Amino acid sequence: MSSRWPGQPSHELTDALLTLAGLPDDSAALPDQLTTIVRLTVDLADPVDFASVTRLAGDGHRTHAASDEVAVAVDLAQYAEDAGPCLVALHSGRTVGVPDVTGAVVWPGFRDVAWRCGVRASLSISLFAGSGEPVAALNLYARDATAMRLLIQRVQACYDVGSTPVLPRMDPGSEQLLAGLTGALRDRDIIQRALGVLMDRDHIAAGPAYRRLLDATAAGASLTGTASAILRQHTS
Repeated sequence: MSSRWPGQPSHELTDALLTLAGLPDDSAALPDQLTTIVRLTVDLADPVDFASVTRLAGDGHRTHAASDEVAVAVDLAQYAEDAGPCLVALHSGRTVGVPDVTGAVVWPGFRDVAWRCGVRASLSISLFAGSGEPVAALNLYARDATAMRLLIQRVQACYDVGSTPVLPRMDPGSEQLLAGLTGALRDRDIIQRALGVLMDRDHIAAGPAYRRLLDATAAGASLTGTASAILRQHTS
């Protein structure tokens, strides 16, 4: 539940997601940024009781940051079976909503541990940095399935291209999360279009184009800004 005073404006979570989208994938700032996103999501988004972020680790997976032991336990159940919503989100780039954990029959380890821990619904969200490829999965766990159901619908609508469902507004913290995800997807599109310009202009593949984008970006600056400048030059 949110700990902010009523009426106090905040854009911290939105800004954290936008910052992540503009970071190089190998940025030294990326781990701390993921930790910040976990902390802010639990603090601000009302439906979320526990949260974590999953990353690749060698030939397996690890929980990079978590709000508490419940989130870690549910994550570990998925790693043990090499199956679960967080792993699907991480490897597919999709969001995976589980509005009722008792129905997650394809992931029995996740289902059983989540239920024992009091988790009734979950949502795993693919997070990406500058290259546009998934770098982590943000895992949101809730005691109240009803409250989480709308968040699942709203987040999935952000990621579904061409989807324009009319859904109710949510609490301010959840709206921050949604604004951040929507903005991050927009920034990813800007970066990908800029990479396309570099590929066409310089007759290079995607990998070298990404490296040129990195080289053109000052230390500590966002790749989104550099990409925007490339697009402006291309259309001028």
